[in-house]
This record gives sequence, C-alpha cells and structure tokens, in this order.
Amino acid sequence: MKAAKLVEIIGADFYTGVPDSQLKALGNYLMNTYGIDSRHHMIAANEGNCTALAAGYYLATGKVPVVYMQNSGEGNIINPAASLLNNKVYGIPVVFIIGWRGEPGIHDEPQHIYQGEITVKLLEDMDIAAFIIGKDTTEQEAAEKMEVFRGILASGKSVAFVIRKGAISYDGQIVYKNGNTMIREEIIKHIIAVSGQDPIVSTTGKASRELFEARVENHQSHKYDFLTVGSMGHSSSIALGIALNKPRQRIWCIDGDGAVLMHMGAMAVIGATRPNNLIHIVINNEAHETVGGMPTVADKVDFVAVARACGYPYAVNVDCYKELDKKLEEVKGSSQLSFIEVKCGIGARDNLGRPTTTTLDNKISFMNYLKE
Repeated sequence: MKAAKLVEIIGADFYTGVPDSQLKALGNYLMNTYGIDSRHHMIAANEGNCTALAAGYYLATGKVPVVYMQNSGEGNIINPAASLLNNKVYGIPVVFIIGWRGEPGIHDEPQHIYQGEITVKLLEDMDIAAFIIGKDTTEQEAAEKMEVFRGILASGKSVAFVIRKGAISYDGQIVYKNGNTMIREEIIKHIIAVSGQDPIVSTTGKASRELFEARVENHQSHKYDFLTVGSMGHSSSIALGIALNKPRQRIWCIDGDGAVLMHMGAMAVIGATRPNNLIHIVINNEAHETVGGMPTVADKVDFVAVARACGYPYAVNVDCYKELDKKLEEVKGSSQLSFIEVKCGIGARDNLGRPTTTTLDNKISFMNYLKE
C-alpha cells in the first residue's frame, strides 16, 4: 500500500512520532509533504511525548491525531495511553501507526524478538483495537477497517494500524544531510584509540555496530564493550550504574543525539551524582539516522549548556578530528565527570555489518572483564 493512500484513508490533519525503519516510507512521505510543521507533522523526543502532544492537539482542535512509532515504543506510551487517553479517564482518541519489528516468524535482531511477540497483546491490554496491514492488505480492506475505527474513536477510545515489514511504500526521494563533516565510524575509531582498555557502553543502532566492527578491524576483544542494542536512550544510565559501582575504573559512554533527547532526564541524574570516572560522549548528527535519517531537534539544542546546567563540571563541543583527539586525551587524564559533544555528518557504510556474537555472550564477557 502506498503511504499516501494510507494517509488519505485515515484522513487526519496532524501526525507526530518517532521514526522507524519499518515506517520509513510513511516518514519520507510526511517529510516531503509537510516537512517539520507544527500544524501537520512533528517528530517528538519519545513515544510518550508524541502521545501527550497528540492529546494536546485533540484538546485544542477536537480532531483525531495520528502517532507513529516502532513497536519498541509501546513501552513509552503505556502510561499516557492508560492514564490520559483511556476512555475511563479523559477519553482522548488517537490513531497509532506501529511498525512491527520482530514479528513472529520473521527474522530480526535480538532486541526485537520478545517485543515482536507481545506487540499486539500490549495493544489489547491497553484496550486499543488493532488492525494488521501486510503486503497483501488491499486499500479497500484498510478503508473498511478505518470506517469501523471511526466509531471506536468517536467513543473516546484509541485504535492502531500495525504495519508488517514492506507493507507500505513510497516512490518519492528524500536526502537527509547536515553541514557537519566528521564521520561517526571514524569518530568511534578515534575514541577507542584513546580509551584503550577502558570499558565502553555504546548506544542503540549503528554506533554499536560500528564499534563492534572497529574492534574486529583492530583485532581487539569485544569484552571491553557493552552494546546497548535496544533500550534507546538508556545507555548513559547503564554507564552511570557501572561507574558508580566501579569507582576505580574509567567508564566511557558513546551516545547519540536522538537517544539523549529521548530520555534527557538521565543527564540531570548523572550531573547530580557526578561520578568522576564517567566520560559521556554524544555523537550528534541531528538525525534518527539508523532508522532512515529523519531529523531530531538536536540542531536547535545546546547540549554543552544542558550538560553544564545538569552539573557536569566539564563539557565541550568539537567539530574536527584534531580537536576531538585533544579533548579525548584531556578527559582520559582527568578525574571528573566529562561531556563531549561531537558534531557529525549523516551516513554510514552500505556494507556495515551487525554483531556476530550473541547479546548473552556480550553480557557475560563484559561482566567478566569488569571483574578483572
């Protein structure tokens, strides 16, 4: 089904969401049609934010909004869906469009397996009626279901379209880019050259994949790294938990702008706790690049100022490799909580692989290394 046709069938004026690779066609259509426009389309920090933003839109206009997301975001919507939208509370109707990663029987990455198994059940538990759209779903079937959904929405309940892999298409082209010149994979290589044998916690997506391949290229062990393949936005908190309990060991966290924005409150806790052995590096390419390149609001956020306001005693921004190397050496030799924002371009190698070790193996080898 064409993304434009699905939008036409739903008939909503306002879309908000967090990008998903499974919904890339929809995201590209919305970007080409509306861009980022407060009247029609906004990308929020996390799925709970989207849901609350959509509720505000409904309260102001009386019109039903649409929230799009990957199924991993269902956890972030449970609270607002149950305690805000639900018809036993405020009865605010929302149409959810959910990319179904990890659908049973479809090969996917480990972080999606269990989430895929419970995707539809979670919707049922939240009293959100769901309709699954696959490659064979006709426009008529989707339109007929939407007519049923209109009655449900009128009663103050929410509904969801669950999108299978490859079910939505879009022929339009869009190129996501920024003015930054540094390349994330090279940035990571510079980091591990300085971090040496210090443990690293890396964020969700291509950053962890690039870290894994950099270790392979260097003939280094993977025991130094904890690859946060899921749990977007939580890498810095994982790193904090390790740093507080391994006070004599320097801990590095390689983070991303989309992840930081998703749960920025983590920085307040880190700054308040102020572990002197934690180095927090945010590679900022101003995009949700792993899932297609749609923009974050990071081009409008001063992360260094945020870090300082949260209590980080050292916070800097770099936009070239020479300055990056200088700052990495500085924090390597210091004994204070440190923050480095690295400005980065959008893009990755087409042949970028995925970790060949299991997540359980990663956990065990990393924990054993921390014991040494």
